[in-house]
Amino acid sequence: MSRKITLAGSLLLIFAMTVLILLRLMPGPHKPTDYLVIGTLATFVCILLAFIFFFSVSGKRSDMFYKRKSK
Repeated sequence: MSRKITLAGSLLLIFAMTVLILLRLMPGPHKPTDYLVIGTLATFVCILLAFIFFFSVSGKRSDMFYKRKSK
């Protein structure tokens, strides 16, 4: 249970850091579409990192995406 809480907290922190970095990089004044793009990119980064984490931790790599049928 603590592993899930740690992952959620770290992803939330990464999301916030990504938003702050992108707000600094994009020139102002910001329009509503700028905030939409920033939120989309931050969400993409967090989902990508979660995907990489979950599949790097899983032990079996032979049947990660599909399972072979037994004959």
